[in-house]
Amino acid sequence: MDNAPTLSFLLHEVARLLRKRFEQRAKDLGLTRSQWQTLAYLSKNEGIHQAGLAELLEIEPITLVRILDKLEQRGLIERRKHPTDRRIRLLFSREEARPLLDGIRRVAEATRSEALAQVPDEDREHLIRTLTLMKTNLVDACQTPVKD
Repeated sequence: MDNAPTLSFLLHEVARLLRKRFEQRAKDLGLTRSQWQTLAYLSKNEGIHQAGLAELLEIEPITLVRILDKLEQRGLIERRKHPTDRRIRLLFSREEARPLLDGIRRVAEATRSEALAQVPDEDREHLIRTLTLMKTNLVDACQTPVKD
């Protein structure tokens, strides 16, 4: 079965279109893509340090610092000192971010619903199981160096 290039292309296209549709819906939130992504990841990883969040977002730490500066200026996040390491700042979303996070969740749900509109529940469940297994396989594979 030689569907690997087709599968990869299709996954990439679906991800691209989901992002595009999400951005169309999210424009009224008043956040850039990098800001809402940062807030969304932070809300699921409260207390994470900056380097860890940069790794999750797959961006350079210096890029994250600029995003965090803007979010902090808007009162949406706060940086707290690490209890034992002065060099590390721990990140937390603030109560002021809750309405925006709720908006992000609503936009995400509407986008998901739109994407899955004609997909039967049984197929949705199978899709989630399959993608989860693929993700697990790739996470495991990425822990092992590639051998020629």
